[in-house]
Formats: sequence, structure tokens, C-alpha cells
Amino acid sequence: MTGIIVANGSIEDYSFYKKYFDKKHLVIGVDGGAFHLKKFGIKPDILLGDFDSILKEDYENYCKAGVEILKYPEKKDATDTEIAIDEGIKRGCSQIILIGVTGSRLDHSLSNIFSLKKILDKGIKGMIVDKYNEIYLIKDKINIKYEKGYKLSLLPVTDKVEGITTKGLYYKLTDATIGLGSSFGVSNEFIDDSAEVSISKGLLMVIKSRD
Repeated sequence: MTGIIVANGSIEDYSFYKKYFDKKHLVIGVDGGAFHLKKFGIKPDILLGDFDSILKEDYENYCKAGVEILKYPEKKDATDTEIAIDEGIKRGCSQIILIGVTGSRLDHSLSNIFSLKKILDKGIKGMIVDKYNEIYLIKDKINIKYEKGYKLSLLPVTDKVEGITTKGLYYKLTDATIGLGSSFGVSNEFIDDSAEVSISKGLLMVIKSRD
């Protein structure tokens, strides 16, 4: 089962995200993310948070619609988004897609990006998506589909990532090592319908991006 978590970050083009809701998934709305779900025309399965940013109208409407409500105190040791991830894990999701988790608050954006580590540690596929990026974290390998206008970047999250081997990319790597802080893996080009990236040691962030 795929879990889709919709938070209160920046979303401009709602039509772009429709493809992620084309099948039946577990949909979790995070606090003010309820506004985005309303714009998507999606009724979530769960709405959770401390509800400090949700519109009163949205909260009341989803309550009336029979959505499962999980309310948490404002003072807590985890963000609402992390709690939503924990809920998706608890409910048996084999993949978690995070939408609306990037925006102007860099601290929140980075915290959400690093939450991919928690998802990975549970053996679950994780992806953060916005209109310009797909972000993954891997410890072994991944296949990424080509889309026109997109480039692929490889960024170490650990001190170094070893055994980096790629297929389907213009700048081919074979058993390469990239250190944390290096820009060596930024902006590679697709030359095939998909790209494969594999590593032997470390944690690698794989980002498909467009301008």
C-alpha cells in the first residue's frame, strides 16, 4: 500500500499532482495540508496534527465527512509531518510519498528531507515530490524514469558514498566514491528511458530536478 502525506508547504500548480492520486492510496492530511487536499478534491483517510494552521472551515468539513481525526498537543517532540510518517509506517505502507513538505521555511524543508532516512530504515520506499523535484534516499540502488527537461543529481549524505555505479546517464560512473560536500554528482543528463544508480556503502540522495 502506498501512503500519500500532504503537508502545508508550498504548492502552486495543483493539476501537477493529480497523477499521484490516480489509484486508491492511504491519504494522510497534515494540519494545514487540509487546504491543499481541498484544492485537490481529495478526501483524506486521516487528518492529523495539532491543528494550529488548519482553516476552521476545512477542519469542520472533514470532521463532518467522517475523516479519522488524530489530534496532538501543540507542545510535542516531533513535527506533525514526522507523526504522519510514523502513522503511515504503523499502518503498513510499503511506499510513502510526501507532498507539500518543501517551501520557504528551510528548517522544515530540511527536516522533511532528512525524514527520508527514517522511512528508509524501515525498509520502505520514500519520495518527496514537488513541481520541480523528486527526492529519494538510497542505501543500495534505484531506477529513475526519464522525463523531458529533468536532470539527475547524486548527493552524499554520509561522510562518503562508495561503489557508485550508474547506467543510462551521460556522465557514467563505475565504482566511484563521492565525499560529503562535493558537487561532483550534480546535474547529470539522462541518455536513456531510465537511469539506474547503485552504491555499495553509505547513503546517497538522488534528486531528479528541473528548472
